[in-house]
Formats: sequence, structure tokens, C-alpha cells
Amino acid sequence: MPRRSVSSTKVMKDTTYDVNSEKTPTKNRQLICKSKKMPLPLHLLKYVGMISKNKVKLIRSLEHKKYRKELGLFVAEGPKVVGDLLCAGQLPKMLVATPEGIDMMEKRGIDCTKVQETGTEYIMVTAGELRKMSFLQHPQEVLGVFPLPCKGQDAVMTEDSMKIKGLVLALDGVQDPGNLGTIIRIADWFGIETIYCSPDTADAYNPKVVQATMGSISRVHIMYTDLTALIDKQPESMPVYGTLLDGENMYEANLSAEGIIVMGNEGNGLTDAVRQRLTHRLLIPSYPPDSPTAESLNVAVATAIVCAEFRRLRV
Repeated sequence: MPRRSVSSTKVMKDTTYDVNSEKTPTKNRQLICKSKKMPLPLHLLKYVGMISKNKVKLIRSLEHKKYRKELGLFVAEGPKVVGDLLCAGQLPKMLVATPEGIDMMEKRGIDCTKVQETGTEYIMVTAGELRKMSFLQHPQEVLGVFPLPCKGQDAVMTEDSMKIKGLVLALDGVQDPGNLGTIIRIADWFGIETIYCSPDTADAYNPKVVQATMGSISRVHIMYTDLTALIDKQPESMPVYGTLLDGENMYEANLSAEGIIVMGNEGNGLTDAVRQRLTHRLLIPSYPPDSPTAESLNVAVATAIVCAEFRRLRV
């Protein structure tokens, strides 16, 4: 039987096929991956066909926090981000990809058998179809719909989750998705495994945030809680650091191996309630001293500088 290309193989719209079933039409087991001109691995073919308008609508709805919260789902895009989530054991409810996207995933060494193990819905699409549901200006061939960890911001803080171990970040009203995503990526780089966010901090599972993390969201634990309550739960010996213009020069301060580093809102800085609970007020000095400079630093840039100094002292 001659092999057929993806474009020439006819499949029923929104028809679900189980590749392990004898009822699966033979022709749908022989779809060809254009990028390699070889049969697509059968373990990926849980679902094959044109993507329905309802599924596109569902994916697009996840741009909004209301629907992410209601459905308990979020979107990740691109082989890097989706691949990192898969490698971290976070398996999607739905995986949408072009043939080229599957090729890119395989080149990253992704074990795609995990998709079949969880009954993930796999949908092969064209580049044009992917553009209709992507949140990126230039779609990156792969899109995954993942379950929210603990329903996102509705996660209940337990006594154990409020115990600080090592160095952690706390974000007091950081509202720009790009800043939040970059901070998550910075935390990942410097080995900071947990970030506590105030309720008014941007949603970590906003598509813009997820994309800005470049996969780091798969390795950093993010929890939303009242920061004053979090700090009050800690022993008196736990240092709480914050950056302020009237603080001590960070490069002359005694920085510990554990503690809470609090970063404030882009425009207003730290709230009064959190500021009052700081045990160490730090200043990132400008250069040259006493010369006119920028009024302030971007919060993500400031976070990177502070984290780098804490880690430098431990090397």
C-alpha cells in the first residue's frame, strides 16, 4: 500500500482514534511526517484530525485568568517550554503540533510515549491552524494545554509550604507579566526553587508569563499568599531582605545563605506592611556615586543583581 502524505490523507473531522484499537482505520496509522518523510510514531496518534472550532475557542479562552481558574488549565508554547514541562513530569491534557513541531521535540530528546500513557489528546495541525490558537506573533510549532498545579492561585497554603528552606523570593505586587516571567527564569538560574507571590502579583500562568520563563516555570514552585502572614510565620532568626533607596550598600552587607528576598511593585515598591517586616534593607548602589543616574531599576533587573550577589558569596 503506497504511503500518503499528511496533506493527502483524508481523516474525519474531530474523529478520535485509539491506535491500539483494531477499529482504527489503517490509513490513519500511516500518516507521514513531512519533515522526515517517515511514519509518525504511532504512540502519538491518540487523536488525529482537523482541530474543531470549539477546541480553538477553549485554547484562546485560556488567555484570561477567569477561564484558567475555572478550567484548571494553562497554555505553554514552543518545543523548549513544552519540552521542559514534559521532562518535569507535567503532562498535558492536549498537545497540538505541526509535523515540524514533532520533529523538533524529538531532536530535544523528548520521550513522547508519556503523552500516550496519560491519554493526552494529540492533534496534528497545519501552521495556519496553529496560528489561529497561538498567543505568539510567530507560533513555535508546538502548543500544550496543561493542568494548573493545585488550581493556581487557589492553592491552599499548608504549614509545611510556609516553612522557608534556603533562599526564596517573595514578590510584593509585581504586575507586569514579562517581569514576572523573567524573575521566574532568574530564580531558576540561581537555584532558587520557590517564589511566594502576593495575591495582587500577576498570574504566573498567564501565557505571556509562561513564555517569558522559557521553561523555568517547570522547575520553580510558585505560591500565592499573604506575604505579611508568611513572614510572621517564620522564626525571629529568619532574615527578610528588601531593596530600598535608603538601604545599606548590598556589597558591604552581611548576606546569609537562607532568607526571604522581597521585591516590590514596579511603580510603588514594597507595601508599608511588608516594609515594616524587613530585617535587612539593601541598596543596589548606582555608579558613579552621587552622580545623576536613572531613577530606578527594572524589578527583574534588580532581582538578578541581588540574586547574583547572594550566590557569589556562597561560591
